[in-house]
Amino acid sequence: MADLVRSDIEDYAAAHTTPLPDGLLALHAEAERELPYPSMLSGPVVGQLLATLVAATQPRVVIEVGTYAGFSALAMAAALPPGGKIITLELEDAHADFAQRHFDASPFGDRIELRRGPALESLAQIDGPFDFVFVDADKTGYPDYYEAALAKLSSNGLIVVDNTLRGGGVLAPDSEGDRVIADLNAAWASDPRVVATQLTVRDGVTILRRADAS
Repeated sequence: MADLVRSDIEDYAAAHTTPLPDGLLALHAEAERELPYPSMLSGPVVGQLLATLVAATQPRVVIEVGTYAGFSALAMAAALPPGGKIITLELEDAHADFAQRHFDASPFGDRIELRRGPALESLAQIDGPFDFVFVDADKTGYPDYYEAALAKLSSNGLIVVDNTLRGGGVLAPDSEGDRVIADLNAAWASDPRVVATQLTVRDGVTILRRADAS
């Protein structure tokens, strides 16, 4: 992933963001050591952004497409209102096993349900409405995940999508993943169903809400 923001500015932002709990930071460090794709981890600033959005919107049902290490799920779980839950979806058993171990060790693990298998199949089986959806999975699947999430999104719900700048690859797409995300970014900006806000946080985070939200 290319540096979209100067590394000293990234470090400054991290240093001036409220630190996540020690347990989450330890999970992040362990995942960097033990899992094969460290760049797939949501960083601490993104983790705190997700926790803040969840705390502000007070969702009852959070759907996460792409569990990986469980870092983002646990960041959001700590900010849930009483009775809130996260259903996180993961295809790879090795990732799911790693995440579940950390869920089981967390005081917030009982707020998280991990479902294994293809995400679209799981999304079809989960009753809506969804109050908050975080998408951070295979990029070529993003269009289908977006449509499936939007179809069940509550009236004031949010869809938050990670890696929407692709290390700058969306500016001159030369891979399938870059082209898919570049096309989605363009579609979201003109989709009458939603209001999209593209943030230049880490590798790009896009926040979408219903255009007809009250």
